[in-house]
Amino acid sequence: MTPSSAEDSYGDRPTDEAIFNAGNPNETVSNEKALSGERLSSPFDAVDILVIDDDPIVLESLKRLLQKRGYRVATATDAISGIQKSVRLVPSVIICDWLLPGNIDGLDICRRTKQDPQLSTTAFLMMTSHSDIANRVEAIEAGADDLLIKPVDTAELAARVKSGMRLHQLTQELKNQTRRLEAELAEASAYVASLLPKDTPRDATNCVSISSCFIASQALGGDCFDHYWLGPDYLVMYLLDVSGHGLGAALLSTSVLNVLRSQSLPGVNFYRPETVLRGLNEAFQMGDQNDKYFTIWYGVYNRTTRQLVYASAGHPPAVLLSPPVARTSPQPLSGSNNLGTLMQLRTPGMPIGMMPNSQYKWERCTVIDRSRLYIFSDGVYEVQPAGDRHGAETQLGLNGFISLISTLETQQQLNLDNLIAQVSRFSGDRFADDISLLEVSFRF
Repeated sequence: MTPSSAEDSYGDRPTDEAIFNAGNPNETVSNEKALSGERLSSPFDAVDILVIDDDPIVLESLKRLLQKRGYRVATATDAISGIQKSVRLVPSVIICDWLLPGNIDGLDICRRTKQDPQLSTTAFLMMTSHSDIANRVEAIEAGADDLLIKPVDTAELAARVKSGMRLHQLTQELKNQTRRLEAELAEASAYVASLLPKDTPRDATNCVSISSCFIASQALGGDCFDHYWLGPDYLVMYLLDVSGHGLGAALLSTSVLNVLRSQSLPGVNFYRPETVLRGLNEAFQMGDQNDKYFTIWYGVYNRTTRQLVYASAGHPPAVLLSPPVARTSPQPLSGSNNLGTLMQLRTPGMPIGMMPNSQYKWERCTVIDRSRLYIFSDGVYEVQPAGDRHGAETQLGLNGFISLISTLETQQQLNLDNLIAQVSRFSGDRFADDISLLEVSFRF
């Protein structure tokens, strides 16, 4: 519902062309350019308030009242010039009449103002002679921050403008804080990425090559991974995922990385995955970590015996893909799900830090020539289809991700880049959590 025709007493409305050509010809722009929100070069000084009203008496009265209170004021007599000046001046407050000449009214200006990123913190005060609830609701739904009922009382005007200025200041401060936080998160994400190991190519002395992918979410999660040799024959590889998001999660993940990399857990045999998990659980109880815990998959590969020992703590299984010639070997392992040439490697165990005195078990398997091992966080499969945000029932899911690995292998297109590309295509490049993925290739 819009104000009744009683307020619309402007006489014959000029055409849009007349509106665009009205006023100072030096300020004339095309319709398309005026409405695009494009920043125009400004001949004006900065202003606090922009008043838009086609009644010259009302316009001049409001301007004088506001100037007497120390505000810098600009005016516009129609919608087009109002839009032009708003994008040039970026005022703190816009006071706009609901009904204006032409096809653009105050509601349209309000919507355009709130959709413009540069004007999103500008307080918008709508003037109208109608005070019924339906009109108020319509104005608020359009984005108006407050309403002024004509005839406007001087004291009320001053109070609402002061409130609008305060709202603008608070929202601008919030916007600046958000920018600073985003910059800090980006810096933290870059720091975490700088700690992660480089990919390891295979050479004449090394039978293992490792590729990795780390995509930090906008919220910055707690993913971290590492791989390194313990002596000449034992390769350590692990991936962990801290609960929650933000700097706290990132700090905990990097702390664990440093502890494991420096082997500073007392009494722990780093060749034995289950003792590593027990040591981590003792050192990182969630009561001492701001109620944060983490999941982890930890494995040690012996290149002499070609045995892989591993243990997990609430983490998604690693996936070992062996070539077709090994369909009858290895045999299914306890805690593993044998899917032909594809095995899910995991052991039972609570996430690290969740419960004191938790016990962890280890398993082992034999790795044959041309096998590939995939270690990943849940962010790689807890993704929604592009354009669909209905919930977990529409996610790719663990089974869907493993099926994707199997499908790409069948098509002889399985590699890290193709796997990530398929997940990105499924989610429309939108990730709510960090994505971490290790691809370990074995060639003998």
